[in-house]
Amino acid sequence: MRILTLTPRTEANLMKLREGQDRRAQRIAARIVADVREYGDAALDRWSRKLDGLDVRGPRLWITQREIAATAKRVDPSFLRAVQHAAANVRRVAQKQLPAAWSLQVEPGVVVAQIVRPIDAIGCYIPGGRFSLFSTLLMTVVPAQVAGVDRIVVVCPRANDELLAAAHLLGITQIARIGGAQAIAALAYGTKRIARVEKIFGPGNRYVTAAKQRISSDCAIDLPAGPTEAVVLARAGNPRWIAADLLAQAEHAPDAGSYLVTTSERLAMQVQEEVAAQLESLPEGNPAHTSTEKTGAILVARSWDDAVAFVNRFAPEHLSLPEAPPALLKKIKASGTIFVGHLSAQPFGDYASGSNHVLPTGGWARRRAGLSASDFVKQITVQSITPTGFRSLANYVQVMARAEGLLAHVNAVEVRK
Repeated sequence: MRILTLTPRTEANLMKLREGQDRRAQRIAARIVADVREYGDAALDRWSRKLDGLDVRGPRLWITQREIAATAKRVDPSFLRAVQHAAANVRRVAQKQLPAAWSLQVEPGVVVAQIVRPIDAIGCYIPGGRFSLFSTLLMTVVPAQVAGVDRIVVVCPRANDELLAAAHLLGITQIARIGGAQAIAALAYGTKRIARVEKIFGPGNRYVTAAKQRISSDCAIDLPAGPTEAVVLARAGNPRWIAADLLAQAEHAPDAGSYLVTTSERLAMQVQEEVAAQLESLPEGNPAHTSTEKTGAILVARSWDDAVAFVNRFAPEHLSLPEAPPALLKKIKASGTIFVGHLSAQPFGDYASGSNHVLPTGGWARRRAGLSASDFVKQITVQSITPTGFRSLANYVQVMARAEGLLAHVNAVEVRK
């Protein structure tokens, strides 16, 4: 892992890695989405066979409830206990996040209230590449259940026993053997075998991301997904632990970005040595070998203020503060999630602390938060006007409507006088 001085030029180069559009992925995804939208199941079957080598014709599309239930007997009982514990924590946090109904008398005779209603149907996309990420199932399904979503459809091209066993524990029965842009299109527009959903959640490869962007004007999506990012901001700390956190996120993908931001050249060198040593224990095919060499870096800032300012501009998906003084936390303005204290290893957030691991990447943390129960509901305002409220507001509303030239608005009030 390289050690770089944090200069404006270094920062510009790091930011540039996040920019640009994958035009090839967008072009291919657009073709697939259009095909599935027009030809439905026939196109879904054709693309699944061509891209994933899967035969999903007819009833083969859906994994049966018997198949799902059988996996719970094949996996290790300790795995089931771990999933139950993690799901319970995610559920507790989601319940706290759920928006509440309220009612407010704005002025005498004018009441504005909020009611909360779940989205009717959602799709959860689970990647099926190197691993089927059952943890993503927990992070999307559990908040949806807390919100009261009626229909939850899961798609994964190669669901392993762990994913299906986790789905069984959560009571999920609709799991389709599809992936890629074709799965996104089927969820967004529907086919004869798959009823369309209102919103799609979950990360995927560049084609899935491009497909989600393509359908976003017709079907809601959770948030833009890009390469995972981790930043450790520290002046001091345990080099071994810091290196371990950097590698934990680096192994997600070859283009993952893991960074230590520090003012200590001594800590920088110690962490660099630890990263090299710990890499030796990882298998040769682990993506961390590539990502730490090509995209990861140790950044040495000239001052602590410069380091903090950079982190806020970078707005990382994951941020670790091993030293965690309260004053430092107050200075952080943008991050998907923050790990406070030297024992708060980043994998706790990935799996079991209860905080959601579906988080904004690519600087999106400057403008939105990570996934929460609120993403699965609609907050609907309700207003009622009594005669007292009518008398108070009528003239004001008519004056403003006339100023905008909306005479029918004026009349809608006038006829009630």
